[in-house]
Amino acid sequence: MFRRREPVPFAFVAEADRFRSNVTPPPRQRASRAQLVGQSLITLTVVGGLAGALLFGVPALQQDSSGSGRVHQSEAAHR
Repeated sequence: MFRRREPVPFAFVAEADRFRSNVTPPPRQRASRAQLVGQSLITLTVVGGLAGALLFGVPALQQDSSGSGRVHQSEAAHR
């Protein structure tokens, strides 16, 4: 491999974690009322959708042993 004859100074990399800038970033702008209302409506829509999915999904996943037993009994009576 090709090697450099002169060493490359990497002291600036070692000092990078100690460097502190005296420049402060500009303050964040506050959200307007329209943005706050929009964000809250989106949040309510997502939460409502999840609650509705649970409301309709949980009963559909439950096994109804009494209903399936009646079907088997009536089939057995017809045979």
